[in-house]
Amino acid sequence: MDDIDLQLLDLLQRDASLSNQTLAERVNVSPPTCLRRVRRLHEEGIIERQVALLQPERLAALVGHGLTAWVEVTLDRQDAQALDRFEARAVAEDAVQQCWRVSPGPDFMLSTYTRDMPDYLALTQRLFTQDSNVRNVRAFFATKRAKFETKIPLAPGR
Repeated sequence: MDDIDLQLLDLLQRDASLSNQTLAERVNVSPPTCLRRVRRLHEEGIIERQVALLQPERLAALVGHGLTAWVEVTLDRQDAQALDRFEARAVAEDAVQQCWRVSPGPDFMLSTYTRDMPDYLALTQRLFTQDSNVRNVRAFFATKRAKFETKIPLAPGR
């Protein structure tokens, strides 16, 4: 991994729809070299996937505002099997956007997005209430999105 790879990753994190020609021009390499490098970054798993990020406020008129919550989950038993079992259930839920094992404090932090409070309640029934190993759940509901970023900083100032 060299500076050109880092530049390519930085550009793709900002806009994955850039053409190979544009990427090559911006990092001062030939288009075939650029294409080879980007393919290698995919093959090595450094680029996990490319997606479209949707703007929730613009979608609100069509699908509703939705309900974003961050949920702390603490389990009674924290053995590997119990943690794996809860994690598998959480990641299988479409409403769970992110699932993190954390320490210290709760065992998991979940980022969830549901249509509304009844939909959130149904999610809590499936994930928390029906699981006898869930000891404590604490949710925080978003009132405003001030910043949302998916970009990983690669170097100071980038």
